[in-house]
Amino acid sequence: MSSTTINTSSPNVRDFAAESTFHEVDDRERAIPAIEFRNVHLAFDARVILNDLSFKVMKGETKIILGGSGGGKSTIIKIVLGLLKPDRGQVFVDGIDITNYSENQMMEVRKNIGMVFQEGALFDSLSVYENVAYRLHEQGVPEEEVEPEVRRMLRFVNLEDAIDKMPIELSGGMRRRVGIARALIGDPKIVLFDEPTAGLDPPTARTICELAMKLRDLEDVSSIFVTHEMNNLEYICSEYAVVDDEGKVVFEREGQRLCLINSKVMMMKEGNIIFSGTDETLKRSEDPYIQKFLRGH
Repeated sequence: MSSTTINTSSPNVRDFAAESTFHEVDDRERAIPAIEFRNVHLAFDARVILNDLSFKVMKGETKIILGGSGGGKSTIIKIVLGLLKPDRGQVFVDGIDITNYSENQMMEVRKNIGMVFQEGALFDSLSVYENVAYRLHEQGVPEEEVEPEVRRMLRFVNLEDAIDKMPIELSGGMRRRVGIARALIGDPKIVLFDEPTAGLDPPTARTICELAMKLRDLEDVSSIFVTHEMNNLEYICSEYAVVDDEGKVVFEREGQRLCLINSKVMMMKEGNIIFSGTDETLKRSEDPYIQKFLRGH
């Protein structure tokens, strides 16, 4: 079975794919994980938060991290962003060891990472436009360059009509989508989702998952998707985004024509990885904790 077709960012690779030189360059670059933890350990006093954690998120892959509260899921995101430092072990982003980076060095790393917070985390005093443009304004990008980029991101999340609204005028789901648009400014190739569907109704949660799938399948983005909701797993691991003949994005279920290989699941319990693999393998697990989790606790 074939894998998901990804738009390659390099025009040379796309245009001259038949030439082995470009194949080798592309393969070598994609072999470097977007994120890698090597034996990462973190404890607060006697409480172990992450216990000798090792895992990789490959280029263009979505890693769904499952687990109950207090299992260490959100701590992983904080460590990637440099908001917490591990007691020991190493953390790599795009093959670079960032474990001991200073705050100034981490600010440069964060420019290439999009972050989607649980509540959307918008600035209530700023309009939708100003919220999405915030990172570009901070970087001193000229306004004539900012506006088309903001509109492009809002189109991606189907919210261009809300560009002049204030956050108080938005529903919870719309606030999340604005948060995603803001995270995508600057075309980061790594996006971190921290419980992005928490508290949302099922149709709105589905919309957030569709945005994550569009990033994975159409933009070749690597992501960590922290969640405790099984519906998210079902959506992201069993469907893929494609552009139809009319130029519209549609979602198809994996099956005879395609097998998803760019979405993996990792389950955490008390700072340990108790499962890593595909959603199909997860569902066949006989582990009592996993089975209880799959049934909705």
